[in-house]
Amino acid sequence: MDNAQYMELFIEESKEHLRNLNNNLLVLEQQPDNAEVINEIFRSAHTLKGMAGSMGFNSMANLAHTMENVLDAIRKGNMVVSADIMDGLFEAVDILDELLQGIVQSGKENPLDMSDIKAKLQGFLDGTDSTDLGQSPRKSHKEGLSLDDHYLHVIDEAVKNGFTPYYIGVRLKESCLMKAARAYIVFKAIESFGHIIYSDPPAQDIEEEKFGLSFSIVAVCKAELDTIKKELDTISEIESIDIREIQPDDIQSHGQSDTQKAQPSGADRAAATEIKDRLSKTAGRSIRVDIERLDRLMNLVSELIIIKNRIQDLQRYEDTAAMAESVEYLGRVTGELHDAVMKVRMIPLQVVFERFPRTVRDLSRNTGKEVKLNIFGAETEVDRTIIDEIGEPLIHLIRNAVDHGIEPPQERTALGKPPVGVIDLKAYHDGDSVVIEVSDDGRGIDIDKVLQRAIKQNLVSREEAETLNQQEILQFIFEAGFSTAEKVTDISGRGVGMDVVKTKIESMGGTVDVDTSPNHGTRFIIRLPLTLSIIQALLVSVGQEVYAIPIGSIKEILEMPATAIKLIRQKEFIDYRGLLIPFVRLADVLECPGEVKSGDTVIAVIVRKGERLAALSVDDLIGQQEIVIKPLGKALSKINIISGATILGDGSVVLILDINHMI
Repeated sequence: MDNAQYMELFIEESKEHLRNLNNNLLVLEQQPDNAEVINEIFRSAHTLKGMAGSMGFNSMANLAHTMENVLDAIRKGNMVVSADIMDGLFEAVDILDELLQGIVQSGKENPLDMSDIKAKLQGFLDGTDSTDLGQSPRKSHKEGLSLDDHYLHVIDEAVKNGFTPYYIGVRLKESCLMKAARAYIVFKAIESFGHIIYSDPPAQDIEEEKFGLSFSIVAVCKAELDTIKKELDTISEIESIDIREIQPDDIQSHGQSDTQKAQPSGADRAAATEIKDRLSKTAGRSIRVDIERLDRLMNLVSELIIIKNRIQDLQRYEDTAAMAESVEYLGRVTGELHDAVMKVRMIPLQVVFERFPRTVRDLSRNTGKEVKLNIFGAETEVDRTIIDEIGEPLIHLIRNAVDHGIEPPQERTALGKPPVGVIDLKAYHDGDSVVIEVSDDGRGIDIDKVLQRAIKQNLVSREEAETLNQQEILQFIFEAGFSTAEKVTDISGRGVGMDVVKTKIESMGGTVDVDTSPNHGTRFIIRLPLTLSIIQALLVSVGQEVYAIPIGSIKEILEMPATAIKLIRQKEFIDYRGLLIPFVRLADVLECPGEVKSGDTVIAVIVRKGERLAALSVDDLIGQQEIVIKPLGKALSKINIISGATILGDGSVVLILDINHMI
């Protein structure tokens, strides 16, 4: 069978189940007796096993099946959740994810040595007592057999034809050397009396000895129970056999609800509700949309906006009521269409945030620190393009916070802090931007150490260092290779990788700022545009050229006397509301051709990058306009001061200034 047509669906579904496994395992670690979560984890592993098996990815299927066996033992009450078991399950999920990444890249499973993880998981099963895995009649009767509807139908039909359904649980002796061969003899003996309709683990795994010492069988036979048991007792190397006739109360369908399987207490139901709320398991319907189709739709909207701008230009020459009405209508339609498309493209940040609790959990164990991660505003929505890019910078910030921000428990206690460090991950909308904050209550960044390291690395002279404020000093941590850590770890260093954070954020048209306080912690503030496609911009003229400045970067527009420009250490500044801010002559920076206006007054556009301000000198203001951002292409990708281009209504091309690189 050609599985190529199902590959994309398999990959997307598998990613969802792996996220579900990670999220629920984290909850299980905190609430080991929560039956709702255990059942949810089991269902994800079971579904993942079936999907991988149907696609022919046997390594994934076999590992998921081994996980399923462990989870089945836990949910039946035959195994208690421990730290070792949780580590093993998390490790298995990581390997499943690695296998899936190989499938994404090459369309096939990469060869991985899974003998260690399989042996670890199987060891948990082999360590259970002889009544484990449903072999105790009392325990099995209480918990019930979990069978698919297909098997239930087969049992019903067999009973109508005079057969009796039996459950047969077999445990081999530890001294048994050929488990698969011994199991084969058991299968043949049972088949002499009737038909085997189900086995756990599946027959293929038993043939390949992919099981511990125990396996179970559901068969329909016409022989009496004592006759079958007498025959099985003659087989050597079997420690125990549990055989009984299956009663209706013993059987449960996978289709039954969890409340039918085991009635939870009021506290359990409340806990389950809380977990569902945390994981945002909504019952709303959703669809997957190919991002290329959305991009095509967005381009069509872009063309509509260009046409709207063209009509606006025509209106200047044909000033009629009909033209004005048409432009107003076209503007309303394109605005509504744009909003509709943006809502389709918008995805909650939860998709990215949900991977971080696992990251913090692993880092905490590796560093021996106690760290709690609080997430706020995961429902905040941003453009799909941003979702794809924001994960890497946030991982860097969180790793730095755990490794170098949060102190060890004993150090925190000595400082009068709680032993458990706290990292807050917060997202919220602010106008046309989305803000993401990563803060910790750790030791903070040592400003003096940063400055001394910057001087040592020749990033600033000692004379210039004396004039820098705290915000300017903190910007050094974003320099490539900059670190204040006394020793480098394999996790992070405060500043190591921070250049990646800054580069990635600014490539999306965003900014990143730092706020720190000694012994109180550090806060990184990331500000991003909601969309990277259509923005409001101010058109300005410089010389004979027209440029666009994103409205989100503009704080104010001033007309001031030329004498207000001050020259300090060969650099121009202006006094803006008591602050000295740089004065940038765009004509010089952009090397604009033609005559530049001169006179007694200067038009200055005050722009901001986070908390920092600058004044850009322009010749004239043309007006505000909604523009479509077009990329410059690979050939011009290294021009840092230009973020893209747009096409005006008259067909002329206007470059968009990148304020992040200009300040």
